[in-house]
Amino acid sequence: MAHLARNMKDLIKVLIVFTICTCVFYFALRLVHEEYERQHRYDPPGGSAVKVYQPVEQQWTDRLSIFFRLGE
Repeated sequence: MAHLARNMKDLIKVLIVFTICTCVFYFALRLVHEEYERQHRYDPPGGSAVKVYQPVEQQWTDRLSIFFRLGE
């Protein structure tokens, strides 16, 4: 009986340590997430930036042909 009680005591210790470590890890991830949320990722670029992509209007038949040929 004493062996069972000692095993239960050890199990409870492990569960408590696991729970504490999990909570610390969770709150650390939340802090990192909040820090990155404050950054403005989509600000317009400064300086002499040039827009690279300019969509070209195509007929739908041409797009369909490209779709079938290339599998896009």
